[in-house]
Amino acid sequence: MNPVIELDGLSLRFGNRPILEDLHGSLRGRAIGLLGPNGAGKTSLIHTLLGFYKPSAGAARIFGQDITSNARQIRSLVGYMPERDSFMAQMTCVRFVSLLGELSGLPPDAALERAHEALFYVGLGEARYRALGTYSLGMKQLAKLAQAIVHGPKLIFLDEPTNGLDPPARTRMIQLIQQIRDSGQAHILLSSHLLRDVEACCEEILVLKEGRIAVYCDLEGERSLNRRFLEIETRGNREAFASELEGLGCEIALSGAAGLKVILGESVEIRDLYRVAASREVQIRRLAYKRNSLEEIFLRAMENGHGRL
Repeated sequence: MNPVIELDGLSLRFGNRPILEDLHGSLRGRAIGLLGPNGAGKTSLIHTLLGFYKPSAGAARIFGQDITSNARQIRSLVGYMPERDSFMAQMTCVRFVSLLGELSGLPPDAALERAHEALFYVGLGEARYRALGTYSLGMKQLAKLAQAIVHGPKLIFLDEPTNGLDPPARTRMIQLIQQIRDSGQAHILLSSHLLRDVEACCEEILVLKEGRIAVYCDLEGERSLNRRFLEIETRGNREAFASELEGLGCEIALSGAAGLKVILGESVEIRDLYRVAASREVQIRRLAYKRNSLEEIFLRAMENGHGRL
């Protein structure tokens, strides 16, 4: 799969203050999560990729196009849902979304047609002629999503899309993001401080810390590995049990007085563990998949130093 975003020593400074420092990496996922504490540089990275800020050093590419020299072409390829509202309160929602479609390169008639489609898609079809100033917070977030997708972008930047939403509205927003991701029509870069939202939507994670890459994680790969990583509590001769599992190609580590940590061999299934246990008269009292949660990955990144992809 070709890279969606490439970072090649990308740096950004405001005066003498470093904001982003020497970012390197290649991001390819359908949905990329951007994480980090407040002030880590998440929004600054998005704004730099969008062309709002000129890099102080290095370069970045979106779908192979340089963000500085090909800014005009990139504008038609990307959609942006900002964290903060930027509405004209008296403007109707359909006019607002249509206007943003025109700014992204659509002809006026096509922009208006696509605005109607986008608003029905996000669930604002019945309210599309209302003034934006009359909208609730949840409706405003949906309007921002509609303007981000109205021109059919290949990459959508979502900056804190569930910010301030109540549980039903948050669930609706997450479902829409997942639908866009699964449609295969656009890639997503989701910046959020809510780990559960990123975990629900993303397969690739980039964590920033103090303007640097703290960790990159292929979350799908991590999940696949975790399905082969077991924690087992036994009763009986666990040493003999462990020895036979090693003979099947498993990697074993003893844990505590009666525990085992097991990485299954390629051809080994769970039923094989129970077969071996029965032959050795060992009782498997507990068996659980080891799971590195996104929270663990994030906390580990905050504790450790900076890294590259």
